[in-house]
Amino acid sequence: MHMIRAHALVEDRFAGELAAVHGLALKEALLLMHLSNAPLARLSRIDLAKRLSVSPSTVTRMAWPLEKLGLLDRMADARDARLAYVVLTETGKALLANAVTTIERMSLELFRDRWSKQDIATLSQLLGRMTIGLPGELV
Repeated sequence: MHMIRAHALVEDRFAGELAAVHGLALKEALLLMHLSNAPLARLSRIDLAKRLSVSPSTVTRMAWPLEKLGLLDRMADARDARLAYVVLTETGKALLANAVTTIERMSLELFRDRWSKQDIATLSQLLGRMTIGLPGELV
């Protein structure tokens, strides 16, 4: 239960500032981060869904407004007309770089007054062990 409450706390704190400063929901920022880490900054909607632990239709609903803002684009596969990729644009990369700076600052603020550097390293290692094997490592 502590982990569930901590997740809610972190999500609530990050979501508000990301929305206010960058116009992004936390899940949208994560979507952009996964694309940024992918080869050619592109993934299929199914791969994005697996990485975000959501359905492909949720990825479609998330991607549409980001496409309208010019942060994402669609790219058809040259060999398979049924396959399309979600692609991070240069505008998306720039916004993501700013959002990551905000996320890093907020992370420091969240842990600074309660945790030592060793505590943070241990927590990171334990959570990494919990998520090993999941697609799309974000570091």
